[in-house]
Amino acid sequence: MKSRTKARGLAMQALYELDMTDHKVGDVISTSLATSNLSEELKDFSQRIISEIYPIRETLDEIIEELGQGNRLEFREFGVFEIKERAARKAQNPRTLEKVHVPAKRVVKFKVGRLMKQRVSEGSEERPTGLSGLPPAPGSTL
Repeated sequence: MKSRTKARGLAMQALYELDMTDHKVGDVISTSLATSNLSEELKDFSQRIISEIYPIRETLDEIIEELGQGNRLEFREFGVFEIKERAARKAQNPRTLEKVHVPAKRVVKFKVGRLMKQRVSEGSEERPTGLSGLPPAPGSTL
């Protein structure tokens, strides 16, 4: 296994541990890195992954919590997340053609903001970079 792949795996394992336990971020990072046999450069790489992804994950958790309470979230120029109620309906199983009752449910709707719509439709000639401006790994789809 390549060293960089090993470093990414270590970072993902630490993020999983953070998700499943109430441990502090610093404790998980230091324990994970101390027990690994990676070079200092790759330990720094793993730490950058964790320190950049964890705050994003916390923000996403807050967004999910707000949506779960039925609140509408608007991010200027990015888009709007809101909860919509879908009415109960009758559907048909395509395999058996049996009529099935589909209960009412709440779903998340996203409306794309003006700036995002504009940037996506223009396309980007510039190749995106990975974490901290690092170029993506060779063979990645970025």
